[in-house]
Amino acid sequence: MTEVRFKLNPKEAIATGLIWTVALGVSGILLWLLSDIFWQGWNLVNWEFITRSPEKAGREGGIAPILASTGLILGVCMVVAIPLGVGTAILLAEFTAKENWFGRWVLRSLDILAGTPSIVFGLFGNAFFCKTLGLGFSILSGGLTLACMVLPILIRSTQEGFESVPDDYRRAAAALGVSRLAILWELLLPSAMPGIAVGLLLGISRAIAETAALIFTSGYVDRMPESLLDSGRSLSIHIYDLAMNVPGANLMLMPPLSS
Repeated sequence: MTEVRFKLNPKEAIATGLIWTVALGVSGILLWLLSDIFWQGWNLVNWEFITRSPEKAGREGGIAPILASTGLILGVCMVVAIPLGVGTAILLAEFTAKENWFGRWVLRSLDILAGTPSIVFGLFGNAFFCKTLGLGFSILSGGLTLACMVLPILIRSTQEGFESVPDDYRRAAAALGVSRLAILWELLLPSAMPGIAVGLLLGISRAIAETAALIFTSGYVDRMPESLLDSGRSLSIHIYDLAMNVPGANLMLMPPLSS
């Protein structure tokens, strides 16, 4: 039995080496950041810090209302973005011809929106959700604004997931007399789940770290929200406020000096 060996040419070997170098470098930076955060902050986080409200503009107390507001904003964002994003991706990937002018126009629009600065979404959310719809500075306004930001990424990732499913799956299911809805629900959706997961991960990562858009929509209030129409301060805004607007607050993040 002959042994088959594959040998990379020099260009492929260099490209492979560069890819692995970049991947290991990015992973190393991530591990360094996580280890530094854990090393500097593990002894400062306790149950009292998590369950108390901020005091003295955040210099003392905890972050309970901040975590609650962040969770509500993110929840509103995902509840709105996931059905719209997955539904639009299914429409573009399964029910719209590639040469259709409307489909191409929508895809180009999504690519442009994905690269739009977050401050633009914040100003749009302030003008439309806060003022035009009369929602004011509220968790609902912030969540809807973040949904607008997440949708382009989620739609494109989900669409790529559906388009990566081989057409033979569709033809085989159709030849067996399976309905279009059953093909979509039982076959295509599970096969496209990795793309949906990537879109959700990227969308949640962008939404949970967003500051500029939420300043103009959800507001600065650091009390515990009672409804979605209350103003709420997200964790990213709280960190920004402590770092930029509260004198001496950065001392909370510094380790105590040894005597």
